[in-house]
Amino acid sequence: MIAAPPLRGLWRADERARAAYAEGAGIYRIIPTAIARPADEADLRGLVEWACETKTPLIPRGAGSGMAGGNVGTGVIVDLSGFAGPEIEINADARLARVGAGVSLGRLNEAAARHGLRLPPDPSSAAWATTGGVISTNAAGPRSLKHGSVRPWVQALRLVALEGVAIAFERGTGERNAAHRAIEEHAGLIKAQFPRVRKNSTGYALDRFLESGDIVDLIIGAEGTLGFVTEATWRLAPIPSHRSALRLTLGRLEALGELIPLLVQAGATAAELLDRTFLRMVRDTPAARSLGLTGEEEGVVLVEFEGDSDEEVRSIATWTADWGLRAGAEAHLALSEMEMAALLKLRKSASPILAAQPGRRSLQVVEDGTVPVERLGEYIVAIREAARRLGVEVVIFGHAGDGNLHVNSMADLSRPDWREALDALYEEVNSRVIALGGVPSGEHGDGRLRGELLERVYGPAIVGLFGQLKVSFDPAGIFNPGTKVDAPLIPIRDLKVGPDAAALPEDIAKGLREIEVGGGYARDRLELADS
Repeated sequence: MIAAPPLRGLWRADERARAAYAEGAGIYRIIPTAIARPADEADLRGLVEWACETKTPLIPRGAGSGMAGGNVGTGVIVDLSGFAGPEIEINADARLARVGAGVSLGRLNEAAARHGLRLPPDPSSAAWATTGGVISTNAAGPRSLKHGSVRPWVQALRLVALEGVAIAFERGTGERNAAHRAIEEHAGLIKAQFPRVRKNSTGYALDRFLESGDIVDLIIGAEGTLGFVTEATWRLAPIPSHRSALRLTLGRLEALGELIPLLVQAGATAAELLDRTFLRMVRDTPAARSLGLTGEEEGVVLVEFEGDSDEEVRSIATWTADWGLRAGAEAHLALSEMEMAALLKLRKSASPILAAQPGRRSLQVVEDGTVPVERLGEYIVAIREAARRLGVEVVIFGHAGDGNLHVNSMADLSRPDWREALDALYEEVNSRVIALGGVPSGEHGDGRLRGELLERVYGPAIVGLFGQLKVSFDPAGIFNPGTKVDAPLIPIRDLKVGPDAAALPEDIAKGLREIEVGGGYARDRLELADS
C-alpha cells in the first residue's frame, strides 16, 4: 500500500474507496492506487510536491463524466469536485465570474442568471460538469454553433504545476518559455498540419496559441497533463430575451451540406442531429412519442434560435423552415416553451437513454469525431457502412452544425468476437475521420482512448512539439500519464465490461452502473464506498 502524503484533506487507499473511483463515463474500469481530496490550493500544492519527490502519478478528476478515460488510471485520483477555492464571485459590470475548479457550470449559470448573464457554452453535462473538467477537455455542447467551445470564454486561470508551484495565467500577458518559442518557430508547419474543423480537442491547441499568444490556450484542452486547474475567470454574456426552436426531418443526408451553412448564416444557436440509428432506438420513449417520431426518419435536426425580440427569432425560424420545405425536409416550428423543451430534452438525454437499453451495452469507442461540415454526410455513411459490415449496432447523434458526431456502439456481449469487432470499428471509423480532414475528438478530449491517433492526425514533427510542451510543464511525468502524448497503443482494453473487467464489490459495481444509466455524475463516489 502506498504511504499517505502529508495532506490535510481526505486520503483513502482502502479497497472500497479505490473501487468507487475505478470508472468514469466512457468505456474504462481501472482501479487506482489511492484517492486524494485536497482541502484547498495549499494542500494540493503539497500533494503535487510530494508526488514529484516520490514519482507518483496524479490523475485529476471532477464529476467523472468525461468520456475518453482521462479521469481514471492506476495512480492517485485527485478529486477536485468539492475543491475549496473561490466559490462564485460575479462581477456583473465587467461580465466576469471567478470560480473554483469544483464549481459546476450549472451552479455558475444559476448565480450568473440573477444578474441577467450566463456562460453561453452549454454541454449536456452542465448540471454536474465542473469548471476544471470542462476546461481540461475544452468542452462545448449544442450552442457551439454560435458561441464556440469554452476556450474563448476563459479569461484567466490558476494552475498548480511543477513542484507544487501555483501560477496565474491571464490573456494578454505574453509569457513565454522554451517550448512556447519552439511552437512559434514552427508556425508554418502548425498552420499546414492542423485540420480545418470548427471544433478540436485532439492534441494541444498549438494553432490557437499562435493566434492568441496566450498560454491559457495551451492549458485549455490539456486534460490535466500540464498541471491542475484550481480556479478560472469566465467571461459571461447577457441572456437572450427570446428564443425559438425548429425541427427539420430529413429525407436525405445530402441536405446537411446545404443546411448547415444556411443555419450559420441565419445565426442559429444550435443544430443537433439525431440520426435514424438514434431515432429507432428511442422511438418508444415518451419524449419521442410526444414529438410524433416513428423511428423511420432518415434524420432529424433540432435547431435553436435566440435573439432580443420575439419577432426576430420567429421570422428567422420561419425563413429556415421554408428553406427546409424547399429542400425536401419536413419542417415543424416549435414556438412554445413546452414544445422546445420536448425537442431539446430528447437530445440532452441521449447518453442515459442509450445506457439503459436492454440486451446491449453502450460503449463509446468512436464517440467524438469531427469532420469539416461539408463532409458530414460522407462521414455518417462511412460510420453506417463500417458498422453494418462488422455487425456492430451503432447509434449516431451530435452537433451537426460543427460536424461533430457522438457514436455509441451498442455491443452485444454475448457475441464471442465483440471485442475484436469494436477494435475494427475503432480503426475503420477513426481512419475515415482522418481521411476526411477531421479529428478524432471535437470536445471530449483524447484521454486514454485517442492519444495513439495523434501522429496520424498531425505527423511526427507536431507530436514532437506536443512532447516538448508536456515536458516543459511536467518533467517528472506525474500529471495524468497515459493521457494524450503517452497514451496506450492498444486503447480498447481495461474495459468496464467483459470477462477481463477488474473485479469490484458487487454493490459498488451496481452503484456505478446506476450513475451511468441515470446520469448521476454529481453523486459523491465515497457514498458508494461507505454505504
